[in-house]
Amino acid sequence: MFEVSRITEAGFDKVILKDAATDTRVEIIPSCGAILNTFTVAVNETFINVIDGFENEEDFRVNVAAKGFKSCKLSPFACRINNATYAFGKKDYTIEKFLLNGSALHGLLYDAAFIITATWDNEKSAGVSLQHQYSGSDKGYPFKYTCAVTYELKKDNALTITTTITNNDEGLIPVQDGWHPYFSFGGNIDELQLEFQSKEMVEFDTALIPTGKLLPYQEYGALQKIGAAEFDNCFTVNFAECQPLCVLRDPVNKMQLAIYPDKSYPYLQIYTPPHRKSIAIENLSAVPDAFNNGVGLKVLAPGATESFITTYTITSLP
Repeated sequence: MFEVSRITEAGFDKVILKDAATDTRVEIIPSCGAILNTFTVAVNETFINVIDGFENEEDFRVNVAAKGFKSCKLSPFACRINNATYAFGKKDYTIEKFLLNGSALHGLLYDAAFIITATWDNEKSAGVSLQHQYSGSDKGYPFKYTCAVTYELKKDNALTITTTITNNDEGLIPVQDGWHPYFSFGGNIDELQLEFQSKEMVEFDTALIPTGKLLPYQEYGALQKIGAAEFDNCFTVNFAECQPLCVLRDPVNKMQLAIYPDKSYPYLQIYTPPHRKSIAIENLSAVPDAFNNGVGLKVLAPGATESFITTYTITSLP
């Protein structure tokens, strides 16, 4: 049986999805960008949280940017917009929210408050749906839209996250979607093994802006130790291969994270922070700077919707 509960803890108002049979727990924080803050599973008679989240509400409010936007919803754009400017509909726009080295980063909703619109629990799953009505408050994105996020925990430690964007504006709006979860098994990522199915890497310039070129890349087509490898890169997802299309494995704790992106997420961004205690593996609907280069960018008509879906599973290895 699955359960949904709501508690206040560490300053967070949490929604908890639980599989009572296994004690698997997922914690979502609606008021802090609807972030996924924990995904805890039982492994070898102990509990491990695979999400590198925030300690409390103050930690989030003070450090959400400094700690790399962990677990944040990236909307209406992901990664970077070069020089924080873009042109759309014969007009030029400049994003005002979070800038780094002149570029706009990680969208406008990463710290927004979401409201709960539905919860459910039954024998098959537990879930919560949340939404934020964006009113066009940033001059660089004056378009109105709704961002709805649904988390559903199912058996076998499977968590599906569905994001649906609805255009509430009177004209067309540009949309890109992404997630920014950091995964950890409690130790240094150097000892972990990584695999992802890709044929190309998006070439970046020194400012991490795509150049327009795709470089051949299949180095992690089979599991291999991360070691000292450093990532801050975007890769195409090769849907011709069998799912899961990305695997992160801990051979010591005998745990494995598998990621099953829907075709709505044809790109994978991977980032290794300097502390190397976790690794960001991000599903993206378009490449960085999509508002300028148009690669993967969605343009929604008034009243139109677009959904983006991915599933994470955590399993114990023999």
